[in-house]
Amino acid sequence: MIERYSRPEMLKIWQDEFKFKTMLDIEILALEALSKKHIVPPAAVKRIKKKAKFNISQIKKIEEKTQHDIVAFVSNVSQYIGPDAKYLHLGLTSSDCLDTTLGVQLKQVSNILVLKLEKLLKVLAKQARKYKDTVCIGRTHGVHAEPTTFGLKLALWYDELKRDLSRLKSAQQEVSVGKISGAVGTFANVDPDVENYICRKLGLKPAKISTQIISRDIYAFFLCQLAIIGTSLEKFATEIRHLQRTEVLEVEEPFGKGQKGSSAMPHKRNPVICERICGLARLLRGNAVVGLENVSLWHERDISHSSAERVIIPDSTLALDYMLYKFIQVIEGLQVYPQNMMANLVKTHGLIFSQRVLLSLMDKGLERMKAYDIVQRCAMKTWKEGTDFKKNLLSDVDAARWFDRKELDAIFNLNYYLRNVDKIFRRVGL
Repeated sequence: MIERYSRPEMLKIWQDEFKFKTMLDIEILALEALSKKHIVPPAAVKRIKKKAKFNISQIKKIEEKTQHDIVAFVSNVSQYIGPDAKYLHLGLTSSDCLDTTLGVQLKQVSNILVLKLEKLLKVLAKQARKYKDTVCIGRTHGVHAEPTTFGLKLALWYDELKRDLSRLKSAQQEVSVGKISGAVGTFANVDPDVENYICRKLGLKPAKISTQIISRDIYAFFLCQLAIIGTSLEKFATEIRHLQRTEVLEVEEPFGKGQKGSSAMPHKRNPVICERICGLARLLRGNAVVGLENVSLWHERDISHSSAERVIIPDSTLALDYMLYKFIQVIEGLQVYPQNMMANLVKTHGLIFSQRVLLSLMDKGLERMKAYDIVQRCAMKTWKEGTDFKKNLLSDVDAARWFDRKELDAIFNLNYYLRNVDKIFRRVGL
């Protein structure tokens, strides 16, 4: 991921220093486990711990010749250890180090993502309660439908993110896994106790069974969960973008002091953060597809997955971390304009009450389609002429037979639509 969209805390986990440090930890833990089984002398383990280190630039230089990153790593560490290097990487294969390191990395990045999701939930909960009774128009197909509240919009997002958090925690459990089972996963040259020891020390679960690698469905599942969370954020950001349009202007993402919206037009206040979130969500979905493609490999492994994973896994976690960070800022600083919401709500001259009129006619005994035709005829007159819907009902021969003004005044009442808002909030835990 480019620096522009990389947060330092997350980026650190994907840098070479962290990767090689974790790989060295795994190698030393393997030696400790082998020492307990009297395969490696305890004195040698002690000497190796004291001497073992690595040099990233030297590893890269060795790799230019070997064309193998783990061979380069082991070779570099061996230079520092000396004669005891004969015990290093004993019975292990490259993917024992790589996949177990990946398990450590994914567990840690997931912790960061979980914390950010939990923070976003708190921010959303606060804003949802604040705007619980702020009336706005609900839209279907982009067209005015019936009244709702802005708080209900945010409560819906809150509920969706709770599901996202639950799915992320489940995915974290799946990917917090390691394997130290050797060349094709048979433990032929390394005892399962070594795997158990290393994974326990690293806070990972041992894979129940593996080939030379951990099965890639595990990582595909993780990437799909990240993509789902990103798509949720895209959904929310898209709504804000729609509501920020000049013709609507019910909400705006924050616009900071000194911020510029356009190099040409000084008046511009664009929803650039929300647009950026929508763009990065596409990246997450694309990476998830690659993760699914990585599941099917030849026999006990090939490395067609490896090159892709070096890109898609770090990039997806970095991108989602950045998206959550920015969307927290959006929700915390969201500009909400209740007066514009009310102005938009009355733009259709009362048409938003059409279903209540329809139901009232049916309650009076009128057959549904006959009632529908009457209400639609009056509604179409309002659409075409921009006249008041209530007046059109009162002037319509068929409609006027069933209503007087007092009855219609009672029907055209916003409070009717808000009477269950508190119940909905309680259902979602707000």
